[in-house]
Amino acid sequence: MSCGEPHEKDCSEVLDHLYEYLDREMPAGECAEFQEHLDECHPCLEKYGLEQAVKKLVKRCCGHDDVPSDLRSKVMGRIELIRAGEAVPEVNVLDQARHEQAQREQAEAAAASPQAADRSEETGGAGTTGTADARTDADADADAAR
Repeated sequence: MSCGEPHEKDCSEVLDHLYEYLDREMPAGECAEFQEHLDECHPCLEKYGLEQAVKKLVKRCCGHDDVPSDLRSKVMGRIELIRAGEAVPEVNVLDQARHEQAQREQAEAAAASPQAADRSEETGGAGTTGTADARTDADADADAAR
């Protein structure tokens, strides 16, 4: 996009890095250049205002959920791949992070309960015995008590 007016920094470059500016992830010197561009370019200023409003709305409506720490690094890594023009793997980052979180939680649960880990090994990694096995064990215990 270009507004047709000459600027030190091109409109398309400003818009490509708009979220870095919004998120305050841009070096101070570049921030000053961006602010100067926004001060003199009405179309870019409108786009900035719209994106800023969307960001505030998302924060207000969705900002209460904790995000796994590794998810942010994976998302940022994919963004960097896209910016560099490299091929991006066809993997849903959110699904991958949820899967890894579930694996960590299973490992933590197993570490906290050695008996659960032993049962998991006995059942081939299923974690718990099946319902039929549980009834059989309960019946055997009841018979033994008689």
